[in-house]
Amino acid sequence: ANPRAATVDVSALLHSPYARQPGQRFCPEDVYDFHLENTVDLKVLEPALGDALSDGLPRELSVTVSSTDRAVGTLLGSDIARIHGNSLPEDTFRIRCRGGGGQSFGAFLPAGLTLVLEGDANDYLGKGLSGGKIVVYPPAGSRFVPSENILVGNVALYGATGGKAFLNGMAGERFCVRNSGATAVVEGVGDHSCEYMTGGRVVILGP
Repeated sequence: ANPRAATVDVSALLHSPYARQPGQRFCPEDVYDFHLENTVDLKVLEPALGDALSDGLPRELSVTVSSTDRAVGTLLGSDIARIHGNSLPEDTFRIRCRGGGGQSFGAFLPAGLTLVLEGDANDYLGKGLSGGKIVVYPPAGSRFVPSENILVGNVALYGATGGKAFLNGMAGERFCVRNSGATAVVEGVGDHSCEYMTGGRVVILGP
């Protein structure tokens, strides 16, 4: 409708110099194998939940995690969302974790899934949180003061749209950037907290 649109040349965007070269086609045998079957979600959590996952019956599990376990809870969350949508009551599935949460721990958790971590976590904790709940607190017997020490890394709860996070310690930089619906409580944060935040609620108890 706009005559100026006809003057825009998008050929450079649509042209691919690789288009007709050998090997530039989809080959299923060349697809990278992420070994998802070895993740905590598919190797431990989903088998332990069994029929409770499809039936939506409350269950509680315990698991040890380390910083090499990335996106713990995300695959489980995707299956919960596929089966139940966002309809499950809070804490239907409660996963107690102990150790160090790897990158993107609890990313995209839907309603009904709760991750409780006794330990600490790397960057992107709760990225895209969409209804689930994340609780992180220091290990029992820790001698440091939670309100004065970093508990989770940078960019926690980036782009969260719903759910809750309770962090008994400080978060790194860019906490809750682009949050549009999640509720979070944290002891303190680094720079640029709540940038571009359009909804939800963040309570920062310290600096």
